[in-house]
Amino acid sequence: MPAKVFIKLLGLFVFLLLFQTVAMVFIIHHFVEQTAGNALRAVGWQVLWSVLIALVIALPLAAWISGKIADRLARVETFARRLADGELSARVSIAGSADEFSAMEAALNRTAERLDRDFAELESNRHELAAMLDAMQEAVVSLTPEGVVRWSNSVMQRIAGREILVGRSLVHSVRDPELLDCVRGALERGEICFGRASLLTPGQVFEISAAPLPSGGAVVVLHDVSTIESAHKSRRDFVANVSHELRTPLTSIQGYVETLIDHPDPSPQTTKEFLEIILKNAARMNRLTEDLLALASVESPNYKLAPQPTNASVIVKDAVQSLGGIVVDSGVKLQLAGAPQDLVMADPDAMNQVFGNLIENSLKYAKDGKRIRVGAVPHESGVEFFVQDFGPGIASEHLERIFERFYRVDKARSRESGGTGLGLAIVKHLVQAHGGRVWAESELGNGASFHFTLPLAQMNLIQRNLPKAGIAAQVPPATDSTPQMP
Repeated sequence: MPAKVFIKLLGLFVFLLLFQTVAMVFIIHHFVEQTAGNALRAVGWQVLWSVLIALVIALPLAAWISGKIADRLARVETFARRLADGELSARVSIAGSADEFSAMEAALNRTAERLDRDFAELESNRHELAAMLDAMQEAVVSLTPEGVVRWSNSVMQRIAGREILVGRSLVHSVRDPELLDCVRGALERGEICFGRASLLTPGQVFEISAAPLPSGGAVVVLHDVSTIESAHKSRRDFVANVSHELRTPLTSIQGYVETLIDHPDPSPQTTKEFLEIILKNAARMNRLTEDLLALASVESPNYKLAPQPTNASVIVKDAVQSLGGIVVDSGVKLQLAGAPQDLVMADPDAMNQVFGNLIENSLKYAKDGKRIRVGAVPHESGVEFFVQDFGPGIASEHLERIFERFYRVDKARSRESGGTGLGLAIVKHLVQAHGGRVWAESELGNGASFHFTLPLAQMNLIQRNLPKAGIAAQVPPATDSTPQMP
């Protein structure tokens, strides 16, 4: 482009100069021929040589001026190409002279600066929007009218199980039919479609909202409702379980009461027998009610513990001594297996309830083994407590669910023994409220053991870590054995 401009300008200058020279030569030649005097003829030839000399001087000058103009046009062309390639920081260098070219170059620079600012603002807004969408809990994906992915946030990429590629059809990454139907409704019919997807991620349910975009395409938003669904299911199961647990003793009480009412003259022995059964079922309902209230209390956000530094050995001894009475008539021995002298943060009332539920639970299955061991051992930054029985044990498939509400390994045996199915759930919530962890270990035929941890008191935590720093710490020795309790 600049070379063509240079040639055109130079050619124009040369043409004008040659035209002027030819015209001057023709005029002077005609003037000389018509003039008789030698003096005038000499003047004519001098004028002619002057024109030729002027032509020789004007040609390089015209070439230089044409080159300068071509160079400035070349800079403008380079600037335009850089701008077209997206290099918005490009600018034209402005010459010192204040001519029309300089004004044009200044205007081009202002245009480039404005484009640069506008583009930077758009890019900033785009990044902010992307960051906002990535921070959302909902999954978002934008599609072209052909169903090709324009953009998706990190949540969508995570739940889809594979990377959703921009420029690739959504159907290549997602197989859920409900989601694809909603996308088709938004793209083909231009309608806002709603649905539920349950096949994107195992165990998760999403509410789908697909809406068409004014510029074409659609945007799809997925809201995870798995927690809500789980809560609804848990509530339904809870109501069903409570209703079932209450219906059994209520049916029994109602039957025996109706029998006593309908019998004209029941014998004292029959009356006593029926009343004992009624009392037993009423006691069962009372235990269920108490456990429900206890579970509701520990699950409440307003539930507050009163933990205090307590010797782990004292906790175990108090549990054995205070709960020994519940095993007196069972033929099972409650043994103290020893515990360290570490100080842990524990609420005494809560610990009494934890050990009471664990020992009562073990007692239902420990009659074959004839003994229950209660003890504690050091565990990382806390103390691990355990209650062990030597009964039939628990199958491995039950160990993960045994702390759920109303979950029973042996439903018939639990109901026969009067269990409510809430004791271990209460234990779990109480231990977690202390900042500990609870779990069960078992092997069929070799009994089961229930373990939970409590954090060390701050002072005892420092003492335990002193030997690691090369400083001798005086920690009282642990008691490994104590007299057994019948």
